[in-house]
Amino acid sequence: MPIDPYIVLLLGTVGLAALFPAHGTGADVASGASTVAIAFLFFLYGARLSTREALDGLRHWRLHGTVLACTFVIFPVLGLAARGLVPVVLTQPLYQGLLFLTLVPSTIQSSIAFTSIARGNVPAAICAGSFSSLVGILVTPLLAAALLGSSGGGFSADSLMKIVLQLLVPFLAGQVLRRWIGGFVARHKKVLGLVDRGSILLVVYTAFSEGMTRGIWHQVSPGRLGALLAVEAVLLAVMLVLTWYGGRVLGFGREDRIAIQFAGSKKSLASGLPMASVLFGAHASLAVLPLMLFHQMQLMVCAVIAKRRSHDPAGPAVEPAGPAAASHTAVGTGSR
Repeated sequence: MPIDPYIVLLLGTVGLAALFPAHGTGADVASGASTVAIAFLFFLYGARLSTREALDGLRHWRLHGTVLACTFVIFPVLGLAARGLVPVVLTQPLYQGLLFLTLVPSTIQSSIAFTSIARGNVPAAICAGSFSSLVGILVTPLLAAALLGSSGGGFSADSLMKIVLQLLVPFLAGQVLRRWIGGFVARHKKVLGLVDRGSILLVVYTAFSEGMTRGIWHQVSPGRLGALLAVEAVLLAVMLVLTWYGGRVLGFGREDRIAIQFAGSKKSLASGLPMASVLFGAHASLAVLPLMLFHQMQLMVCAVIAKRRSHDPAGPAVEPAGPAAASHTAVGTGSR
């Protein structure tokens, strides 16, 4: 089972914030840098993601509609159902983070990788993940406003303006400029990947520093964390079962069902962390904890499933071709 090295870095950043949280002027500097980092992240996402190629994938509209329904309908419904676990199993802040987790878009990179290992429909996974990320830029904040409301860190007109300025405007700027900078971004995707990962580490440090100075972490006990892990394990298991057997009920073939399972059961850490920082403000540290834990869990479980699926008796793997292949090159590391 793989341990994502980036998760280790994230946990190290959390530890650094716990031992040396930013105070006073340092906190102001970190907050300002985090704001710039979030805007830059979404600018890079816009520059990487080919809207035309993602929309071209809508020719397979039934598959993409199924993935979107899993990501933005079934996941949130399960998140709302978990409200019954408060306060016996989960505290209210942990539940808010769990509910936010269910609103985040799907991944691109890991969905493609696991679909390829399992010999599934790779072009479909590329387009499904890309379209989910594109839709999530708009849908995730709207769902958060509707389902979390004021409990989500004070969602208001000011929060909506922050979302527009920090997330949507940079993303659209990246899309507009992609025609001129897309080639540069693709050629330097490894370096820019390190930049966007470093930016996310800065966002995490800022959020957890603020949480430490406000004493938020006193609300979490080891028992509550164990309960959260158990709830997330059940959530992931339910989605894996629904996406696999639901695909069969809907009449999809094996390769398509594999793409649906891996794209429809996972959540994007790279998109979710910056969004949580904007939506939850001072409470972002607890809000992102469920997403960080779920991210590692989904990688470990899906790696095992993909390996087992690779031994299924089936035809040759579906290789990316045409627009899908170009999309695979473009998404780079910003789609974790």
